[in-house]
Amino acid sequence: MPVEELEDRVIITDPIDPTNTATILKYGATVISWKNQSQEKLWLSEGAHLDGSKPVRGGIPLVFPVFGKQSDETHPTFKLPQHGFVRNSTWEFLGQTSENPITVQFGLGKENVDPEAYKLWGEGKYDVTLILTVSLTKDKLVTSIDVENTGKDAFEFNWLFHTYFKIPDITDTLVNNLIDHQVVDKVLGEEYVEKAPAIGFHEEFDRVYKDVHEDKTLQIIELGKVLVNVDRENLPDAVVWNPWINKSAGMADFTPKDGWKNMLCVEPGHVSSMVDLKPGAKWTGSQILTLGGEIKIQANIY
Repeated sequence: MPVEELEDRVIITDPIDPTNTATILKYGATVISWKNQSQEKLWLSEGAHLDGSKPVRGGIPLVFPVFGKQSDETHPTFKLPQHGFVRNSTWEFLGQTSENPITVQFGLGKENVDPEAYKLWGEGKYDVTLILTVSLTKDKLVTSIDVENTGKDAFEFNWLFHTYFKIPDITDTLVNNLIDHQVVDKVLGEEYVEKAPAIGFHEEFDRVYKDVHEDKTLQIIELGKVLVNVDRENLPDAVVWNPWINKSAGMADFTPKDGWKNMLCVEPGHVSSMVDLKPGAKWTGSQILTLGGEIKIQANIY
C-alpha cells in the first residue's frame, strides 16, 4: 500500500522499493521518519512528544511565521512562541497527488490552529493557507511548502525546514560549500564571513548562513563519504545546529542525553530576512534531500 493513513500519521512507501518509506505525523505535519533501504536517515529523540502535547524534537519540524523569538516588540510576530505555531498545530491530510513519485499533501489554515495561539499573530487579523507537499523516490525526499495570503492584509514571515539528520558520529562529520558566506554565529554572538572550506564540529554549534546561492549543494560528509545532499529552492539561508553536551542536557525531551553525537541539523529556510506577502499572493519553497553521490567542491558561485 503506497499511502497508509492512520489516526495520527501517514506512511508513504515507494511503489518500486518497499524498503524506502517516509512517515509524516499529522501533528505539525512533521516528517518523523525517512527510511532508505530500511535504514533511518532522520534523527528523532527517544523523548520526542508525538501526542500533540508539544512540538516534536527531531524529524523535520516546520517553522512559521517566525524563526526563533522575535526581538522587535512592534512586529506582529512578537507575541508568538519560539518558531511560531504550525509545528504544534494538527494539519489536515489532503491525500495523495501522485503515484510515481509517491506524493502526498497536508494543509493548514486558520481553522486548524488553536484560536488563542492564532491571536498572538497580529491579533489574529491575518488569513493564511499552508500546503505541505512530501514526495518520495529512490534515494530522495522532497518537502515543499506553499504559503498563500488568503486575507486582506499583507504579512511578513520566516520559513524553515528544521531538519534533523541521523549521522554515525558528529566528530567525524563535515558540512561543505558554505565558505565565503556571511554567517551569524549565535554561540559567539558575532557575524563574520565563513572561511572554512568544510565545517567540522567539536563544540556547541549554532549558525545562520545568509544568502547561500541556490546552485550550492550542502553536503553532509562522514569520513569522506557523502551521507546526504541538501538542495534548496527559494530558501536562501541555511541554519546549521548541534546542541552538544550542555544544551542537550537542558532539554527535557532530548534523549538519550548523548544523542547529540548522532544528529546534525542542516536547515534550509528564509530566516535572515522576512518574506513580505501581499493579499492574494503565494510563496513557495522546497528542500530536496538526496542520498550519496560524489563530493562536490563549490567554492565561489555567485
